[in-house]
Amino acid sequence: MFNLEKHSKTQQFIFVCLLLICLSGFITPPIALLLGILVANISGHPWLHLNHKIIRVLLQVSVVGLGFGMNVHNALLSGKEGFVLTVATLFSTIVLGIILGKWLKTDVKTSHLISCGTAICGGSAIAAITPVIKSDEKQTSVALGVIFILNSIALFVFPMVGHWLQLSQEDFGLWCALAIHDTSSVVGAANKYGAEALQIATTVKLARALWIIPIVLLTSVLFKNKASKIKIPYFIGLFILAMILNTVVPQISILSPYIVAVAKIGLTVTLFFIGSGLSSSVLLAVGIKPLIQGILLWTFIASLSLLAILYWS
Repeated sequence: MFNLEKHSKTQQFIFVCLLLICLSGFITPPIALLLGILVANISGHPWLHLNHKIIRVLLQVSVVGLGFGMNVHNALLSGKEGFVLTVATLFSTIVLGIILGKWLKTDVKTSHLISCGTAICGGSAIAAITPVIKSDEKQTSVALGVIFILNSIALFVFPMVGHWLQLSQEDFGLWCALAIHDTSSVVGAANKYGAEALQIATTVKLARALWIIPIVLLTSVLFKNKASKIKIPYFIGLFILAMILNTVVPQISILSPYIVAVAKIGLTVTLFFIGSGLSSSVLLAVGIKPLIQGILLWTFIASLSLLAILYWS
């Protein structure tokens, strides 16, 4: 009993120390994610049962904070440019996901969750669609596991590819928003690339997240379930309000740099918590077929969007 209690206190101490490092503002989001993965697989997460709720709240608050660093006029231009690509990549990814799921003989509900998570906005889309298709805990966990694993990889790979291809801030921000699953990793990768990339990526990604509503409605028809309520991402409205205030209220714009700085630290901490949930048991529970489906879908959407940005937009 004494040893268990001692282990628990040591585990909590290590976790809190690393959390404080992330709160310091001296490390980047990718490093925070890596620290989270290390703590998950070495000492463990002492408050794992609270992880999902903490990630959701922190991400939403951080995204709203980032809105105070953006201008409405620039955001509208970014959203307009990304609209056609959003529609094209979204529906083609879902259709391909259905085909791959049947080919790989992946569980139907798991396959649909992975497809929608890849096409729209990762964990948020999965959370919205889960009650509609009535997926069980294992199906939801597997889909989330696939998304979070690939998100973690994207956070490191996308900036490297962007620099290698010498993508502009605008092109990289758009690519991130279209091809990385979760908002947290989109913002993390874009923030590493530059301020303009961050603004474009955040705006386009949140506009993309609104497609949760029609996709949930379509899903309810496909799975013949009309009773479920749609979970609308209301924090997007607060993000828009923050942009408007920053654009039209001079007093707010004076405080904006400080709000954005705190929001970026919040994002760093969010990625630490995401990493701390990726233990070896979570990775092993995913299974090879869902992971292959996720990788193929992700490769498709990343390649298609990149080619479109380079040769069409």
